[in-house]
Amino acid sequence: MNKARKTPKKRQSETLWLWTFKLTVPGRFLLGGLLLASSMSWISTGVPIFHLTCGLFGLFTVAVAAGFLLRPRLEVTGQFPPKAKAEQCVTGAFTLTNRSRLPACQVGVGYFDLPPSLQEIPADEIHPYVRRGESVSAPVEIRPLKRGYYLLPPLKPYITFPFHIWRTRARAAVSPGTLLVLPVFHPLDGLDVPGKIRYQPGGIALTSQVGESPEYVGNRNYRPGDPMRRIDFRSWGRLARPVVREFQEEYYCRIALVLDTFIPPGRKEKAEGFPEMEAAVSLAASIADVLSRGEYIMDIFAAGPELYVFRAGRHTAHLENVLEILACVGACRKNPFETVAPALAEELHNISGVVCVLLDWDKSRERLVRTAAEAGCNIKVLIVHAGETTEPLAGAAAYADSVAQFTPEDVHRGELGVL
Repeated sequence: MNKARKTPKKRQSETLWLWTFKLTVPGRFLLGGLLLASSMSWISTGVPIFHLTCGLFGLFTVAVAAGFLLRPRLEVTGQFPPKAKAEQCVTGAFTLTNRSRLPACQVGVGYFDLPPSLQEIPADEIHPYVRRGESVSAPVEIRPLKRGYYLLPPLKPYITFPFHIWRTRARAAVSPGTLLVLPVFHPLDGLDVPGKIRYQPGGIALTSQVGESPEYVGNRNYRPGDPMRRIDFRSWGRLARPVVREFQEEYYCRIALVLDTFIPPGRKEKAEGFPEMEAAVSLAASIADVLSRGEYIMDIFAAGPELYVFRAGRHTAHLENVLEILACVGACRKNPFETVAPALAEELHNISGVVCVLLDWDKSRERLVRTAAEAGCNIKVLIVHAGETTEPLAGAAAYADSVAQFTPEDVHRGELGVL
């Protein structure tokens, strides 16, 4: 039977695993010395370099064999905080418990196959001796480079006994964890909110998806023509005259926040993500922060791999919920405005103003802004783009009440002030 040949990709993965996990930092230097000595010892077995090669090879052999024979069984418990912020270190509290019959020596724990957007801060904390049944703390620190929802790989406990040059993975059942990384944003000094208050059928009840009911404001005497269903019979009994309940329909400012996530295909994403995309999400979070502190209803329209439509404000949702949505919005590699425009058009008759956070200005984005303008909405266009836009930005002034362009560096520095 022919054995399956290993593909170059599999060989590369095994080599990377050997270098990142199996070998410690001293082990990598010793392996380099072993390879150098072996390349020079082929001349004769009598030269000293040959004996050095045999000594280094024997050292690695003893380390691998001792680690395999003394491999302990460790129980790992703990987790990271449920939420973190991008570009800020987060520490997970973990505990290692020795469940084997023998003591465990030189015990450590760590991640060795994290996604590129997560960086582990190497602690190199090794517990020299863990008795049977004893538990020791093993904090793990990670620095997320970008926002997102991450499925973490299993945490790997290991021993480096006896020479601290070779890691032997301990026997342990560790379930993978998750980490939600929220976007970082800088609070704005103020926001010139476009639009005025509009009548909203159903008032606050509409925004919370409960049903239509106007707000109760008090009682008054019955007047001919008042509907019978509004009569307050208890008050009628106390006052000996007919009394009706009086209601007032709700008028408030409803803002649509449209987030552009379209990144043209062909661009490769870095570990930190696309700079303009991350800056646009940060700017959207800053705007949501201002709106959440005011008497506004906010509808978020963001097109990622799928369309996100989220409503917040006036006690229907908190800023934390908005940040969770923005954390999971991914870049869209095909033009999303064909999806966003119909969903936005259905709500335009109740929307007071539209704030568009765009990554560029072209014909498709112009059609989206024109649709909102034709519905009578006040529009603010904020473009996060370095350099000149695809189409002249002067054309946006024909539809928008205000237009401004920022670079990703401007957003990250947090020096926007009042928009």
